[in-house]
Amino acid sequence: MKFSEQWLREWVSQQLGAQGLADQITMAGLEVDAVEPVASAFDGVVVAEVVDKQPHPDADKLNVCQVDDGSGEPVQVVCGATNVAVGQKVPFARVGAVLPGDFKIKKAKLRGVESRGMICSASELGLAEETSGGILVLPADAPAGEDFRAWMGLDDHTVEVDLTPNRGDCLSLKGLAREVGVLNRLPITPPVIEPVAPRHDETFPVRVEDGGRCPRYIGRLIKGVDVTAATPLWMVERLRRSGIRSIDPVVDVTNYVMLELGQPLHAFDRDNLHGAVVVRLAREGERLVLLDGQEITLGASTLVIADERGPLAIAGVMGGESSGVGPATRDIFLESAFFSPLAVAGQARSYGLHTDASHRFERGVDPQLTREAAERATALLIEIAGGEPGPLVEVASETDLPAEREVTLRAARLEQALCKALPSAEVQDILERLGMQVSVVEAGWQARVPSWRFDIAIEEDLIEEVARIHGYNRLPVRRPAARLALRPDHEARTPLARLRRQLVARGYQEAVTYSFVAPELQQALLPDAVSPRLANPISSDLAVMRASLFPGLVRALEYNLNRQQTRVRLFETGLVFRGDLDELEQAPMVGALACGERFPEGWAGGREKVDFFDLKGDLESLIALGGEEGAWRFEPGEHPSLHPGQSARVIHRGEPVGWIGALHPGVKAELGLKVEVFLFEVRQDALTHGRLPTFEPLSRYPEVRRDLAFLLGAERPVQALLDCVRAQAGQWLRELRLFDVYQGKGVPEGRKSIALGLTWQHPSRTLNDEEINQLVDAIVAESHQHLGAELRG
Repeated sequence: MKFSEQWLREWVSQQLGAQGLADQITMAGLEVDAVEPVASAFDGVVVAEVVDKQPHPDADKLNVCQVDDGSGEPVQVVCGATNVAVGQKVPFARVGAVLPGDFKIKKAKLRGVESRGMICSASELGLAEETSGGILVLPADAPAGEDFRAWMGLDDHTVEVDLTPNRGDCLSLKGLAREVGVLNRLPITPPVIEPVAPRHDETFPVRVEDGGRCPRYIGRLIKGVDVTAATPLWMVERLRRSGIRSIDPVVDVTNYVMLELGQPLHAFDRDNLHGAVVVRLAREGERLVLLDGQEITLGASTLVIADERGPLAIAGVMGGESSGVGPATRDIFLESAFFSPLAVAGQARSYGLHTDASHRFERGVDPQLTREAAERATALLIEIAGGEPGPLVEVASETDLPAEREVTLRAARLEQALCKALPSAEVQDILERLGMQVSVVEAGWQARVPSWRFDIAIEEDLIEEVARIHGYNRLPVRRPAARLALRPDHEARTPLARLRRQLVARGYQEAVTYSFVAPELQQALLPDAVSPRLANPISSDLAVMRASLFPGLVRALEYNLNRQQTRVRLFETGLVFRGDLDELEQAPMVGALACGERFPEGWAGGREKVDFFDLKGDLESLIALGGEEGAWRFEPGEHPSLHPGQSARVIHRGEPVGWIGALHPGVKAELGLKVEVFLFEVRQDALTHGRLPTFEPLSRYPEVRRDLAFLLGAERPVQALLDCVRAQAGQWLRELRLFDVYQGKGVPEGRKSIALGLTWQHPSRTLNDEEINQLVDAIVAESHQHLGAELRG
């Protein structure tokens, strides 16, 4: 929201300068983004009148003009503007004037004719961004000889306020003036708005079919409007200083009233309306060409303004091209309506639009403002463009209009929140200055909320209002009393930060992706996944909540591959969302992805590609941080995203906690990936849960090692053999290491050779050969009985 400092001062006469005003409203919660002058620096420009105009003797496109600049004698100036005419009041730069860009005006001769000054255009004075097509013509009552800068009030500032969504009441001069008046204990002086007497009895029928979305609709037929009339310079300037370009009197007046009062308005060409104006929901498949030329297909949830032939506008967003006001318009139908914020919220974005009207209606417009705005716009239109107004037509559903709200503020709760006891009279005064009707009750105050404050609904809202008007910088600074005992370090848990550091140390980079993913990507990776679909997504490719970290990691991989990054190592931590919204499970997960070469390019490294066991080793390094590797298992399993022959379910203490494997060939083909991709995803709580470290004294006695090579069925998992060995190796087994797996020459078909190293050590004596041999015999016998394993000769 941009506003002119001078315009605001007409509403509330406060004494602060532009920066002081900006600082004050920022401290009150209305953050100021910028304070800028409304015009570039220049001087020596006065109002002048063109008293004579003659063609230049040696140039077809130049004129020799005589201007009265108030000095007593006409001044000769050569002008090339096509719109210069005798009798015009114009801005005139005298000799010695300095225009924007440090352009100095000097005496000159143009094609042999002396010129002493320059008649200026708007762009030459820095009042228009684009190059003007001619000189700036001023109103006929502009006083010749008056300093142009002072007469135009150009020593002014534009203040841009970045309002939070809850402060839609400040999206107007009226709302900002109310705020400044409250902060400075000053009255506001709004323009006098009186009902406009109808000059004819003709009306246009209005029918509202959805009173819940449009509780109040006001329309007025104004006949004989001159759309070609010039908008007054004062209005053009106020619009410019608010960031809006002047178009024609009708559009300018509706924009002006919107800026002034906060009520968006719309004008239809009466000749293009048929039957009646109808406020209804769009019918599926209806199409509308908007004012910006864009043709859209309307959804069934979109509220539209229509006539008997079809849609005319998206309610509260933008009008249609077919019913818009044009140069040939003579009769207009002026609309002033209150649309429910929920009816407009998201509608503009769903069609790729964002308008000043939708911005206001989404945040809430005062429902009591519609009639006042219609009267104000009517009076301005008649003053500028003429016309004969008809009576106002109003359709209202009182039961659907926002009800009056009463909120109780307890004195004890206010003191607790502010850490300060405010006098009761001051609290009541603040609330009353904010437009509330306040009554004192036993616990504190009962406040009736004004219609323009949609953001006040609970006690905390009133506390915020009291705090910001009283002044945040006047509240005491108190440090909370707390016990400063050291927090216990849960040694049995591995911090998430340590897991991150471990993956970074192994060559991974952390990815932070959206919690929303493309529905088609999630369908490709997880066809059976159920997760919430967003009602109002950021974009179509971020429309569902992720049920896994895989879609985000794969999308990040595609981004890197498209930029010639062939060796990719990524990991991510975050929530995944599974199930319907009513029974939603939110699980924190750790996921990783790897593809490309095993080692970075270098003279000492090979060109081998990463494989399943590389990624498994990285996951096992995370598991090792918890100190209970024996609680983890990798079991063969099938996952829709993973290769059926290169995937495993991750088990922790007998419970499935994740998956690891290669990306499924079918998924790769569907996504257009031509590289081998390996992924894992494991629950965070399983990885962070570990074993409490305990001290064990080092044994002074020697270790005993035996190496055993077993022939095992090729289909048997090695883990089964390891479990069997551990079960029979006794309590003094210190280490069990798998150091070789071999299939080939010397090993029977369908078998594989598994070589294990077993190390025993007793804490208080030396183990003898007889004890070790008994353990080895038990291992061999049990392995043969349950797994069919045989010692390799």
